[in-house]
Amino acid sequence: MSDSNSVTLSAGETSVSLPVIRPTVGNDCIDIARLPKETGCFTYDNGFTATASCRSAITYIDGDEGVLLYRGYPIDQLAEKSSFLEVAYLLMHGELPSAGEFEQFSGQITRHSMLNEKFKNFVEGFRYDAHPMAMLVGMLGSMASFYHNDLDYDDPEQRRLAAIRLLAKVPTVAALCHRYSIGWPACHPRNNLEYTSRFLHMMFEVPSEPLQLSPVAAKALDLLFILHADHEQNASTSTVRLVGSTGANPYACIAAGVAALWGPAHGGANEAVLKMLGEIGRPENVQSAIDRAKDKESGFRLMGFGHRVYKNFDPRATIIREMTHKVLDELGIDDPLLDVAMRLEEAALKDDYFVQRKLYPNVDFYSGIIYKALNIPTEMFTVMFAIARTAGWVSHWLEQQNDPETKIGRPRQIYTGAASRDYVAIDRR
Repeated sequence: MSDSNSVTLSAGETSVSLPVIRPTVGNDCIDIARLPKETGCFTYDNGFTATASCRSAITYIDGDEGVLLYRGYPIDQLAEKSSFLEVAYLLMHGELPSAGEFEQFSGQITRHSMLNEKFKNFVEGFRYDAHPMAMLVGMLGSMASFYHNDLDYDDPEQRRLAAIRLLAKVPTVAALCHRYSIGWPACHPRNNLEYTSRFLHMMFEVPSEPLQLSPVAAKALDLLFILHADHEQNASTSTVRLVGSTGANPYACIAAGVAALWGPAHGGANEAVLKMLGEIGRPENVQSAIDRAKDKESGFRLMGFGHRVYKNFDPRATIIREMTHKVLDELGIDDPLLDVAMRLEEAALKDDYFVQRKLYPNVDFYSGIIYKALNIPTEMFTVMFAIARTAGWVSHWLEQQNDPETKIGRPRQIYTGAASRDYVAIDRR
């Protein structure tokens, strides 16, 4: 990167020259680190929407053009040709693996997918109706107690092993949470299966009979995991980095990321899609819902349409739309809510109101439909997101640990409280 150019900022009678940092692609950034010292002023950016918090080589998004790159590779190429585990390797290491490297990597993931038996006791401490995301946060946080004293942060291989363990164990923890919530016994991971197939077996297999898993189900889930693997400095990834900047245990960092993802404004969007479809109820009610969504006074919103970052179209939605229709066709599912979803998609794509505003179905709309078709409970939707995003979280944590510029995160504020005042005794108030 070249910092040769600069901008001049004036604050009263003081002027300061600030360097401009040029990324590989994307917007230039003004380095304001010297601003407080030289002008006495901080900057204000509510929500950090115009602030770069770090340098990262992992993911790039161009929301205006609908571009998503993992380590420089377009998401559509990875979705077509790669697998989730290969993408996870790419995010972690920066390059696609050779055949030998991938065999070693996937073998490590498989070997570390088992959980300590003490986790069975831990999960039984939750209420029977606990939300799976609450359970996931707690169990990942507790994992720090299993791998704490023996973790040397200065050893790159130990840091990598922590990332491997998280990638391997999060699906096992997620499946355990689901099975506990429905009163089923824990199901151990099967080492002869691929990553997504292994997870689906842990979710749905029962002791009395083997699970007959459709290949399209595993393929669809693998594709969704690829599309959700990383998305630059979003709320949960920024949370992982902020917690990581303190030197916290990596398992605690990922638990914090899961907690941030749980928010309905972030990872809960695909769950909101299914709730909306339930409100619409029947295919014949779709046009009424479309009309209500166009009426600003109605207070009704179509969930899963448009995107805060992608102003034109969500490239992930373009990819997953085809898989959604393939899943519904091959599985032959008869579900009224899925009929509502398909009718809603068709109506919105033809309506000038949505077309002109580029309010196309996004990845959350289609992922919710696929999860529903695969019989994954609605309360598990955000957990599925967390499994996929773990690949991005651990990659950002690893990158941060290697970054010599890393310092503890400490945002500033605009104080709006009372000015200095004197204490008054309680009998005089």
